[in-house]
Amino acid sequence: MKEVLKNYSGILLLLLGISVGSIIGIVAPDIVDYIKPLGDIFLNLLFVSVVPLVFFAVSNSIASLEQQSKFGKIMVTMAFTFLFFILTAAVFTICAVYLFPVSGVSGSSEIVEEATSNDSWGNRIVGFFTVGEFTQLFSRQNMLALLIFAFMTGFSARKAGEKGQAFRSFIASGYEVMKELLLLIMKVAPIGLGAYFAYQVATLGPQLFGFYAKPLGLYYIAGVVYFLVFFSLYAFMAKGQNGVKSFWTNAIFPTLTALSTCSSFATMPANLQAASKIGIPSQISNIVIPIGTTLHKNGSSMSSIIKIYVAFLIIGRDFFDPMNLLLALGITVFVSIVAGGIPNGGYIGEMLMISVYKLPQEAIPAVMIIGTLVDPLATVLNAVGQLVASMFVSRFVKV
Repeated sequence: MKEVLKNYSGILLLLLGISVGSIIGIVAPDIVDYIKPLGDIFLNLLFVSVVPLVFFAVSNSIASLEQQSKFGKIMVTMAFTFLFFILTAAVFTICAVYLFPVSGVSGSSEIVEEATSNDSWGNRIVGFFTVGEFTQLFSRQNMLALLIFAFMTGFSARKAGEKGQAFRSFIASGYEVMKELLLLIMKVAPIGLGAYFAYQVATLGPQLFGFYAKPLGLYYIAGVVYFLVFFSLYAFMAKGQNGVKSFWTNAIFPTLTALSTCSSFATMPANLQAASKIGIPSQISNIVIPIGTTLHKNGSSMSSIIKIYVAFLIIGRDFFDPMNLLLALGITVFVSIVAGGIPNGGYIGEMLMISVYKLPQEAIPAVMIIGTLVDPLATVLNAVGQLVASMFVSRFVKV
């Protein structure tokens, strides 16, 4: 019994914190504003620690790979895995909305501020992949640029051979230090996540039963089914029955972290810790999980389909037209790349969707509101998807 309590003490404390936060959000929403800063402080500490962890984890993993062929195989397998998972989630959601159509949905007249800039698409593409100053790399708003820089740094450290040994030791040491720092920060997770969860329940809870109940209900039911069935299937394909058991035993902590923070980046430390317990080689998990946090999003894929479907209902267009469906799949893949791993980070992807389909202005509020309300479950699917993806990659790449 003592061993069980020791192994699950972190999860039990986290559940206690989230439960207390939920109760406070329901029965005493007036005091949520006073305790929310505790959650904000925790998330800020987590974010500033995750950014350097990403750099050290990716660059160290690439620099420490012993064989060039292994690195190439990991990257190719990872790319196909991400694409397969994203498209599977999208097709599953299309089937769900076809079998269980939603009716009686209309747009909201509420004005929603658009979280986009007026830059040209050329400037936006440049901004996705690069930054103008070295210091801008270490911002969670520029994670794709940081990943590319870390990727190139690790590769260069390998190419430097003997002369790069000191630098390779530095990034290996930096990775270990940042892991320990994150473990230290996660000790206050029950308090921080509990405070943040109280805020979510108090602010989003009432809206879940309001005007958007039908499409939201469809998303949450389909999302839970996908989470339980498809993630189990992926784990089975990776490591058989033992893989399914190992995955669900260790996926609890990342799931609760993602649910309470609505942030894939905040869940990254929990994912890396779970991957280690599952037995996934660090050379794989330290590449797949950080890169996947930016480029691989099952939840965003599903929510993209739901938002396009609802927008088409509002304006009276046929979502199931073959060309519209093909375009939806293409947009979904791109949205999964540009949607940031931060709370409500899908606004850029939503604006991309509206731009490509040339949807009228009245569709914008509904799309953005739905995007906000599905964020908790979407984040769970996004974040925990990196864990099962790393299992899947390890099935085909031996390091």
